[in-house]
Amino acid sequence: MLESLNTKVREFWEKEPCGSSKIVTGDTEKFSLEFFEKIEKQRYRVEPYIHSCAQFTRHRGKKVLEVGVGAGTDHLQWARAGAECFGVDLTEAAIKTTQKRLEAYHLSSQLKRLDGEKLPYEDQSFDVVYSWGVIHHSENPQLIINEIYRVLKKGGIFMGMLYGRRSLKTLKLWVKYALFAGKPWRSFKDVIWNHVESLGTKAYTVSELKQMFCQFAKVETNPILTQYDTDKIPKFLHKFFPDDWGFFIQIRATK
Repeated sequence: MLESLNTKVREFWEKEPCGSSKIVTGDTEKFSLEFFEKIEKQRYRVEPYIHSCAQFTRHRGKKVLEVGVGAGTDHLQWARAGAECFGVDLTEAAIKTTQKRLEAYHLSSQLKRLDGEKLPYEDQSFDVVYSWGVIHHSENPQLIINEIYRVLKKGGIFMGMLYGRRSLKTLKLWVKYALFAGKPWRSFKDVIWNHVESLGTKAYTVSELKQMFCQFAKVETNPILTQYDTDKIPKFLHKFFPDDWGFFIQIRATK
């Protein structure tokens, strides 16, 4: 029997939650305060726009679900901001890391290890659902989006990010794994599927994402030019690149 894609995705991320590699944490003791502080410093150095997207402190007292807690960096911000926190992740590694992280700061959340394609919550349970860079790893991203819509309250908000296919990052990957590999017929989709993090990673256009979130009353998208797009490109050229060429597409959808 063939393994499902989500099984392979889980096996990949069980090795270490996103952003918690030795390159980031060095020789610090696992789950120590220094360990977590290094992860947080690196995450917001590379992706500072997370704060302007999530606006953590504006949701004090709100019931917030994070789909894909990873190393728990953003989840900690929700807890610090005074939200009533719930979090899910496909891996035990992420749930354990996030739990240890919250305990280190004397905070708490209701965490569950499960597949986001089927959430164990009642309809209209949450004020906010948040998911940064996670949904595109799922075998069936649309199922997660449908579940997010279901568990949000009327007027509730989804905030998050999915990868953008028409980006400088994707172009660089295509040059490396298709053009220079003598396989120029490979599509952007194929390159991303096979060469970005776990197997089966997807990336979208703005119009595709708007269609995926079409059941929401209002959908706003905002492409972000990232360090991953501009890395290894001379800095004097960066100012000529529009945000529309960014690898991250920020989404804010209101039910």
